[in-house]
Amino acid sequence: MKTRTLLAFLAPVLGAAAVISLYPRSAGAADDTPIAVKLVKSGGGFQLQRDGKPYFIKGAGGNDSRQLLKASGGNSIRTWGVDGLGPILTEAQSLGITVTAGIWLGHKDQGFDYHNAAQVAAQYKAAEEAIMKYRNSPSLLMWAIGNEMENGSDDDLEMWKAVEDIAALAKKLDPNHPTMTVFAEVGGNKVAQLNKYCPDIDILGINSYAGGPSVADRYKQAGGVKPFVITEFGPPGTWELKANDWGAAPEPTSTEKSKFYRDTYEKSVLHQPLSLGSYTFLWSHKQEATATWFGMLLPDGSKLAPVDAMTQLWSGKPPVALCPTIEKLALDGEDKIPAGSEVKATLAASSPQKYPLTVKWVLRGDPMAHVAGGAPEGVPDDYPDAIQTSDAKHAVVKMPATGGPYRLFAYISDGHKASAVANIPLYATGGAASAEGTKAKLPLVIYSEADGDTPYTPAGYMGNTGAIQMDPGFAENPHTGKTSLKVQYTANDNWGGVVWQSPANDWGEKPGGWNVTGAKQLSFWARGDQGGEVVAFSFGLIGTDKKFPDRASGKTGNVTLTKEWKQYSIDVSNLDLTRVKTGFVWVVAGQGHPVTFYLDDIEYR
Repeated sequence: MKTRTLLAFLAPVLGAAAVISLYPRSAGAADDTPIAVKLVKSGGGFQLQRDGKPYFIKGAGGNDSRQLLKASGGNSIRTWGVDGLGPILTEAQSLGITVTAGIWLGHKDQGFDYHNAAQVAAQYKAAEEAIMKYRNSPSLLMWAIGNEMENGSDDDLEMWKAVEDIAALAKKLDPNHPTMTVFAEVGGNKVAQLNKYCPDIDILGINSYAGGPSVADRYKQAGGVKPFVITEFGPPGTWELKANDWGAAPEPTSTEKSKFYRDTYEKSVLHQPLSLGSYTFLWSHKQEATATWFGMLLPDGSKLAPVDAMTQLWSGKPPVALCPTIEKLALDGEDKIPAGSEVKATLAASSPQKYPLTVKWVLRGDPMAHVAGGAPEGVPDDYPDAIQTSDAKHAVVKMPATGGPYRLFAYISDGHKASAVANIPLYATGGAASAEGTKAKLPLVIYSEADGDTPYTPAGYMGNTGAIQMDPGFAENPHTGKTSLKVQYTANDNWGGVVWQSPANDWGEKPGGWNVTGAKQLSFWARGDQGGEVVAFSFGLIGTDKKFPDRASGKTGNVTLTKEWKQYSIDVSNLDLTRVKTGFVWVVAGQGHPVTFYLDDIEYR
């Protein structure tokens, strides 16, 4: 199922934060009187009571407009970690909604070892500091201790012990808020293990997609006795759908997706004695399999049909203005066509309000990253020159000269912040791979601002990926502009790093990259959080053993950062720069403590 990470959403804090005894009122900490939330037995089941009144969760996970969530009838939001939690709690309080605060726990497949006493102790300490810091927030609803950390560790008693220890700590430090832990589905013996080993977990959170409509029944069959919250639900994941003959899963249209949300809510959330409510996924947008698979909103803030479905379910009445509906998106011909040839697509869509519709057609590479887990994915390349002609009903597309998988997207807008979206998988057969990358105009900027378009995607996570956190919009003390890139390696040992790739998620099997001929240096600015952080920087990782290697490489070696911004560079003046696929890399080795540093103004020039 879906493991969340910092790149999209409020990720884990695995290292120690400010010491409570030294900093009892850290910035962003809530110090108001808490509102007590209790779990009580009711009518053969359970009920949450907040300030003595029944409280049924009508929530969403994701970080986009919480004003829209409130206006849609929602009353709660969920986070996966405590990073940035203070402002979230404050905003929630101003809106009159609540927050289920996630406390991230380590995952085996991301390098966390529950038999490593130092790792477990650091995780416990971070949880303690988070609970102490935020326990008095009036908008806090409950603590969600871990998200899908049981995957691969179902029978690991040390993992269950770590969950129980933090749950017991939470109940001791904060008796005003229940404890929850979150599973990926309810298969195997994980429910029985929870019942046996975690008495201080009050509530089970369940992430379920295709199985959402039956999860309440299956939970009971698995021996579930604790109350539950469905903590993620939405359309089926790519891992739950039958792929076509080249491995592409068909994505439901935004119109079709609303039915999946409705079915889960009506069959597994409402009128279930053990149900305390739910959190939809995702009240935002995210590149996960595609740019639109799980998002209920588009990057411009416009809503999609699942928002309308949840509005009616939460409030009991439909929104005043509904999203456009898609009746059909189809090809006039085959979906596998020769590279360089043309194909025509036909769209049928309408507005319930009879608003005139505009349609943006986009051909985008398909990274085929169709796996469960939710780890960071790079945004694949767009091909704007591929759209030959288009209108609100048709598009003629010329497939790129490079063979491989693509998707044709139709973004439909009614001009009133209500949209619809659909896509069709396409495959270009044959095609000659370019010996060179795309010719770049210098300077080629890799990072300068969080919202800028960039030629490379930081998609190549390496080493202990679960300990890597990156915030591309960190607003405190940038070198230039409004933001810098904050990087954290939260483990004490092992190593981690990130590679900026073109195309995203490629390690030498696909053509691409950039031709930066004429550049004299790869230049960037960096600073450490405390000073003394050791980081190695480089570019050009893909060797000649791969089909499409980097033509050049270079490195700084280990650099010891200072607390002040300092410029660094790699000389590229005498190198073959006709194809640079991995444009920038950082690597941190374990230094006995978490490492935080900042990057800005990364460019070839």
